[in-house]
Amino acid sequence: MTVKLVYFAWVREQIGKQEETLSLPVSVITVSDLLKHLTGLGENYAQALRFADVIRVAINQEHVEHDTPLAGAHEIALFPPMTGG
Repeated sequence: MTVKLVYFAWVREQIGKQEETLSLPVSVITVSDLLKHLTGLGENYAQALRFADVIRVAINQEHVEHDTPLAGAHEIALFPPMTGG
């Protein structure tokens, strides 16, 4: 599966890219699998995703949980938790 990944805020700053297109291995089935896969792509990814449990994810512009399957994903956005005021 090939997907467009979009990174926001400090995730983007740590990875050093705003977006990229990746071909994912068949073993990457869920959001959690994706986050684990990305940490293996280099130190910058590992640093950005070291607290993977707080990373928010949207598939095709809809917020999802980490156990959500990636099937049908065209765009996946990763971003830190947001605060508001």
